[in-house]
Amino acid sequence: MAASSSLSTLSCFSTSSLPSSSQTKPPRKVALRLITATLSEKPPTSKPAAPAKLPMRKIPGDYGLPLIGPWRDRQDYFYNQGRDEFFKSRIQKYQSTVYRTNMPPGPFISFRPNVVALLDGKSFPALFDTDNVEKRDLFTGTFMPSTDLTGGYRTLSYLDPSEPNHAKLKNLMFFMLSSRRDHVIPEFHATYVQMFQGLETELAAKGKASFGAANDVAAFNFLARSFYGVSPNESKLGPDGPSIVAKWVLFQLHPLLRLGLPRPVEDGLLHTFTLPPFLIKKDYTRLYDFFYDNSSPILDHAETLGVARDEACHNLVFATCFNTFGGMKIFFPNMLKWVGRAGARLHADLAREIRSAVKSSGAVSMGAMESMPLMKSVVYEALRIEPPVPSQYAKAKRDFVIESHEAAFQIREGEMLYGFQPLATKDPKIFDRAEEFVADRFVGEEGEKLLKHVLWSNGPENESPTLHNKQCAGKDFVVLISRLLLVEFFLRYDSFDIEVAASPLGAAVTVTSLKRATF
Repeated sequence: MAASSSLSTLSCFSTSSLPSSSQTKPPRKVALRLITATLSEKPPTSKPAAPAKLPMRKIPGDYGLPLIGPWRDRQDYFYNQGRDEFFKSRIQKYQSTVYRTNMPPGPFISFRPNVVALLDGKSFPALFDTDNVEKRDLFTGTFMPSTDLTGGYRTLSYLDPSEPNHAKLKNLMFFMLSSRRDHVIPEFHATYVQMFQGLETELAAKGKASFGAANDVAAFNFLARSFYGVSPNESKLGPDGPSIVAKWVLFQLHPLLRLGLPRPVEDGLLHTFTLPPFLIKKDYTRLYDFFYDNSSPILDHAETLGVARDEACHNLVFATCFNTFGGMKIFFPNMLKWVGRAGARLHADLAREIRSAVKSSGAVSMGAMESMPLMKSVVYEALRIEPPVPSQYAKAKRDFVIESHEAAFQIREGEMLYGFQPLATKDPKIFDRAEEFVADRFVGEEGEKLLKHVLWSNGPENESPTLHNKQCAGKDFVVLISRLLLVEFFLRYDSFDIEVAASPLGAAVTVTSLKRATF
C-alpha cells in the first residue's frame, strides 16, 4: 500500500469537539476524495521524435591528494566559500553541472568522501533510479551514524529497497499513517490553535515571538496525539520531547552542520570525530519508552509483518522524530519565511481563497483544500525553492550513462553520486524565474506539469512512494500538514510580519506582528 492511498482513502475527519478560538462554529465534517492516477493504454498517434544525442564528456574535476583533498574541500564547503558557493564556483570552473568533488565530513569520520555531483534538474533524477543505483546506508551521505543511536538497528531510511526488511518497515509506516488518519486534521487544528494563542500572548508581552520554539512544541505534541493518541505532557516524558530530539539529531548530524562555534572547535572536533552515543543514551531511552508505551496497535501489526516489536519501535522513533518532526522543524519556518516575505498581497489572496473554500465546504477538509489552487501552489513552491532535505546520495550498482542538459557522462559501478537538490529544483532551464518565490507557479494545467521537477521527497512530486522505491513514505502526509498550516493560519490572520535569521537547520523566524482576520 502506498502512502498516497493511505491518505487519499481517508473516510472522515471531525473537529466538532475542539474548542474555538473565538465563537462557536459548526462541526468540521471532513469528506475526503479518493485520488487516483491511471496511465493511458492508448498508443501515441505518431512516433515521437528521437531525442538529440548528447556528446559524451569525461567527468571533470578531481579529488585531490588523500586526506588533504577532502580536508580542503571541507574547509571550502563550511568556511571559505559556504555551501552554495562551493557548488556554484565549481560549476563555473568546470563549465559543467556534473563533476567530481569531495563531500563533508571526510576523514576521520568518512574515508570515502569522493562523489560525482549532479547539480541540474536533468541529471539529478538518476539518484532515484533503483535499477542503476542503491541507497544502502546512504541516508546521511558518505558516513552513517552509529546504530547505537537507534537501538542497534539500521532504520528504514538506511535500507535499500533490495533488502527484505525495507518492504516490511515501509509497510509498517503506511499502516501507521492509515490507521490514525481520522485524527490528523482535528489534532492539527487543536494543537496549532493553541500555538497561535501562545504566539499572540508572547507578542503582546514582548513585541515579538519566536515561531521556531513554539512550532517545535506544537509539532511534537501534534505527532504524539495524532499518531499515538497521547499528550506528551500527560506522560513520563513531559515537555522534554523536543529538546531530547534536538540533542539526539545533533549526535547524528553534527558532522554536516555549521553550528557557529569557533572554527578550531567546530571543524577540529565536530567535523572530524563523532560524538560518543553513550552520552545521549539515557535521554534516548526516555524517548523510546514513550513510544513503546503508546504504540501497541502499531507494534502488534509489526509482528504480523515479521518485525520484532523492539526493532519496530526504534523505527517509529526515527520516522516520527527524525523524519517527520525534523521535517516540520525545518520546513514550517522556511515556508512561513517565504510567505512572509511575499507580502500583504499574497496574504490577502490566500486568506480569500482559503476562507471561501472552507465556507463552501462547511469544514476544513481534504476536499476543501483541493479547491485551493493558490494555497497548494504555495506549498509546492516552498518545497521547490528550499527543500527541507537538500542533499541526496546513491551508489552506482553498474556502469551506466547519465545526462545533463549539455552532455552525457559515463558512471562506473561503485561510484558515489551526490545531488544538491536546491540547484536541481532551481534549474533555470526548467523553471522560469527559478531563483524567485513565485506563489502561483504550480496553478493550472501548465503549472501542474512542473510538479515532476519538485523533488523534495526523494522522488518526483507527481509520483507516489511504494515498497520498491525510496520515496518518502510520508510524502503525502507532509504535503497535507503543510497545507493545514497555511489553512489554519489564514483562517485566523489577514497578514503578518516576520524577521528572519540563519539557523543550523532551516531559518530562525521571529513573528513581529499578527493581524487578526477582519473578513
